[in-house]
Amino acid sequence: MAIWLVLLVLQVSTPLDDSFPPIGIIDFYGLGAISERQVRDALQIKEGDTFSEESREARRRLEALPGIAQARLELACCEAGKSILYVGLQHKGAPALVFRPAPRGAIRLPLEIVKAGQDFEAALGKAIIKGDAAEDRSQGHALGQNPELRAVQERFVSLANRNLSRLRDVLRKSADPDQRALAAQVIAYVDNKEAIVRDLVQAMHDPDADVRNNSMRALAVMADFSHSSPKKRHIPATPFVEMLSSIEWTDRNKASFALLGLTADRDPKILSELRARALTPLTEMARWKTPGHAQAAFALLGRIAGFSEERILAAWNSGDREAVIAAASR
Repeated sequence: MAIWLVLLVLQVSTPLDDSFPPIGIIDFYGLGAISERQVRDALQIKEGDTFSEESREARRRLEALPGIAQARLELACCEAGKSILYVGLQHKGAPALVFRPAPRGAIRLPLEIVKAGQDFEAALGKAIIKGDAAEDRSQGHALGQNPELRAVQERFVSLANRNLSRLRDVLRKSADPDQRALAAQVIAYVDNKEAIVRDLVQAMHDPDADVRNNSMRALAVMADFSHSSPKKRHIPATPFVEMLSSIEWTDRNKASFALLGLTADRDPKILSELRARALTPLTEMARWKTPGHAQAAFALLGRIAGFSEERILAAWNSGDREAVIAAASR
């Protein structure tokens, strides 16, 4: 899998926010029988626009389309200095993911972990502005190449090992979704990765999208590392296959990258499950205009089609996405 230079997206997406750069790309998922033109007409937002309070009405207009139960709009940063807007639809009567009830516990993280989380967000923002958010995953957790970002993540290692029990309890029981999301992020840095797989898989069923995002991102990094490590970790694929049909863009994004690692050995059971349950969402994602967001889904379709890694990469580099999509669908 070393030939793939895909972007494992950091959590830099956000609800609609007029502080983001103008929109450079609009991409869609979950359209079904509704055409992109219908969605664009209801959206009333186009490339080059910036968000304003009036733009928040777009979701209401989308949900007024025939047969649409829910709509999602999410900004991600950035491609060529501009924002990416993802527009997702869920149709009435379509199977929807069911998440666990929100916990109600009063348990909270130690203040030193909260402070480390704040420092991470500040360092990440600076690194992204500088275009310096690349990372090393060779230890089974993410370490930024940016020195300030890496220093905070190295603090996570000692914090996770000293506070594993508290992190688990917060992840399962805390009523505060921000606390659960931070717990999912920090617990990934514990030395014994095998011990936390179950915690992170359970957190994939959290009702909060940020908790799921951080849990899946941690598992995706572990899956990537496990492929090249003599010590394999059992990370189940089915929860990620299910997430490919989520209405939340972050669910789809992180699931595709986790599955890229989990199918590196061409496990026929996983590939068969993807063919049976996820061809449509993978096809939509493989057509996205942002290369770093589309490439994982494209590679998965190539593996479903039985193409070699070299052939998949050659098709990607030549821009021949449709040939791979067609081969996977046959």
